[in-house]
Amino acid sequence: MAQTARSAGTIKKNMRLALLLPIALLASPVFAQLPDGPGREEVEKLCKNCHELARSVSKKQDRDGWQTTFNKMVAFGMKHSDQEMTVVIDYLTKNYPAEAVPPVNVNTAPAVELESRLGLRRSQASALIRYRNEKGNFKTIDDLKKVPGIDAAKIEAKKDVIVF
Repeated sequence: MAQTARSAGTIKKNMRLALLLPIALLASPVFAQLPDGPGREEVEKLCKNCHELARSVSKKQDRDGWQTTFNKMVAFGMKHSDQEMTVVIDYLTKNYPAEAVPPVNVNTAPAVELESRLGLRRSQASALIRYRNEKGNFKTIDDLKKVPGIDAAKIEAKKDVIVF
């Protein structure tokens, strides 16, 4: 009787494993393949050195966003040619475009959003948040330009995606 109960337990355990295996395989990076097209090989070559490909492309962005992300990776030491940069940004923009991205609320946005969406350097995003915490909410584009160390040209160029 004990042998039969043990056998039944083993069978249940094996059935659970059999059911979970396909789920685990589908969630694995093997299935996180990039779409074919010009730039795919370059993306794989440049991005997989630091993180999984799925993570590299998980954040859908517009061309400016992908350019900012690429520039950050270069700052972290990624080596590339000018041709690779162009092909990678074209590929990512085409295959992982920004969805309907809501505007950036500069009174509530965290630093990472200010960096990626407005193209600010980390120090500029920190300065903006510090200024916001000390002086209160921004009401106009001109208020943003008063933040010490902020690139006013970047703020002006992105004013169509900024809300207060």
